[in-house]
Amino acid sequence: MSQISAEDLGPALGRGLLSFPVTHFDDELAFDEAAYREHIGWLAQYDVAGLFAAGGTGEGFSLTTPEIDRVVRAAVAETEGRVPVLAPATAGTAIAVEQARNAEAAGAQGILLLPPYLTEAGPDGLVEHVAAVCAATSLGVIFYSRANARVDDVTVARMAERCPNLVGFKDGVGNIETMTRIYARMGDRLTYIGGLPTAETFALPYIEMGVTTYSSAIFNFVPEFALEFYQAVRAHDRDEVYRRLRNFVLPYLDIRDRRAGYAVSIIKAGLTAVGRPSSRVRPPLTDLTEGELVELTELVKSIA
Repeated sequence: MSQISAEDLGPALGRGLLSFPVTHFDDELAFDEAAYREHIGWLAQYDVAGLFAAGGTGEGFSLTTPEIDRVVRAAVAETEGRVPVLAPATAGTAIAVEQARNAEAAGAQGILLLPPYLTEAGPDGLVEHVAAVCAATSLGVIFYSRANARVDDVTVARMAERCPNLVGFKDGVGNIETMTRIYARMGDRLTYIGGLPTAETFALPYIEMGVTTYSSAIFNFVPEFALEFYQAVRAHDRDEVYRRLRNFVLPYLDIRDRRAGYAVSIIKAGLTAVGRPSSRVRPPLTDLTEGELVELTELVKSIA
């Protein structure tokens, strides 16, 4: 795959399902490149529109900037152009700019701009943050609205006006009115991506608001199920969507919601449940208990 232009990146991502691959660690919790590349190669065999390397499910928040660069380079090398790889830009503005430049040098196809670390910021500061990152790269940039980077439609419009290569808006908040206002104001200027934890639960109502895709964490370990679910959403097949919610997604959420941070931990446990290589999560996250892993394994078997 040749480099995707910023203009073409958004529509390309909006046509299919997206996912955040987990990041594999060894027994000492150092990056295990071989295991990670094996996982990326497996996922890239499926009809997925893009992979976010070192994202939220990939524990990007616990990786150093050099580690993020290694993870992104490994994903780019393993996919060999079959699937667009998007890299994260995290933390404060200076670090996010450095990571965006690293990503372009590594051959990534786009940037996911995550909220600045820890500190709260108003709309003026967030506009400047986005503008600095977008100016640092020719890649298409997707803004992830969540946590301390929640924005309204007026702020999104200001960002888009300043930044031609801002091509996407990823919603991790879940405010229906805000999303409606953003789409009503911006229309097709941006591609809209569902980014709430276990986005399958929001996928059907969100597609009515122009959110044509979302990042599926469960794609990591049940890719066929995740793709079939997405196809049902795109077909507006309510019966099939709710059947799959009842049979798997909602019981899965019951396990996920037992402890903070399990939204990541349960994905690595899911890989173990299906017999694929996995690893522990890094602190401050904690792994599922043995009993919870057994419960998850039985749930996965029920949809096999």
